[in-house]
Amino acid sequence: MCTVQPLVPITLLVMILEILAFGLIAGFIGSLTGLGGGTVLIPLLTLFMGVSMAYAAGASLISTIATSSGAASAYIRDMITNVRIGMGLEISTTAGSVVGSLTAGYTYSHGLAWILYALFGAIVLFSLIPTAGRGRYEVPKPISPDATTRIFKLRGIYHDAALGRDVEYHGVRWWLGEIIMFFAGAISGLLGIGSGALKVLGMDWAMNLPMKVSTTTSNFMIGVTAATGSSIYWYLGYIQPALAALTAVGVLAGAMLGTRVLVRITNRQIRWIFLAILAFLGMEMLLRGLSMEGLLRVATTSEYAASAAFTAAAMGVLYAIYGRPGWHGRLS
Repeated sequence: MCTVQPLVPITLLVMILEILAFGLIAGFIGSLTGLGGGTVLIPLLTLFMGVSMAYAAGASLISTIATSSGAASAYIRDMITNVRIGMGLEISTTAGSVVGSLTAGYTYSHGLAWILYALFGAIVLFSLIPTAGRGRYEVPKPISPDATTRIFKLRGIYHDAALGRDVEYHGVRWWLGEIIMFFAGAISGLLGIGSGALKVLGMDWAMNLPMKVSTTTSNFMIGVTAATGSSIYWYLGYIQPALAALTAVGVLAGAMLGTRVLVRITNRQIRWIFLAILAFLGMEMLLRGLSMEGLLRVATTSEYAASAAFTAAAMGVLYAIYGRPGWHGRLS
């Protein structure tokens, strides 16, 4: 009696489903918070599937292009994304991406990936406090227009379905936004992410834009940044076509789902979701980097537990300090 062997081994099928599921999660969270899929996808691939940092970064860059293509088109259609501001800031981000991608080639070839893990975690954790500080406001606290507001026409208006009204806004400190965007691009090239965390931080904190405008404009920008870095990663051999294709499919589906959710929730809700994800991923990547170098010796499950505990404690403290809505946070 003969048995029919499955065309696709079960283990391979499970792996494909895991990659698609991780891509779906990353795309949803990335489009909702403006982080880009890579900020979530790289930890998922490296921590749960054992994919090397280099190949995870390569797949992430391709997936980030998918996130941007899927989410940005929907946000532009809803007229939330500020294309003028995004295109102006993209010049610095693209330049930074080239620098970061070239640096990544040296880092991976010399076994210094642990530095990237630790650097990624530290940068993400560093962004928690200034981002949380704005968490009590639904609409940014007014700052008087400066010279860059007038010169670069950093103004816009969008309809907020959650608030049921139009929101007018203007940006400030264009020069500070450009500086942050250069470093965001460099981090994108180094780590293979869209560097949405720093992009959102630059527009939200430095330029005083509403959170929805910051996240949607970040989604618009990350595709260009990722496309620049991915060409160099391809040349260096850090992109596996099968892995990149599967993650891109999952990320695109998740991104389209995230766009439907974002328009129905408030700026403050987006911000606190953003903060919780940053806290967990930042601490987990920092611990993993220290473990790779032997500076910290703990089991993987202990790393997850420590990261979860840190996230709970950090969110509790941040919400106690910054969670109470200010007068700009009222929905009326």
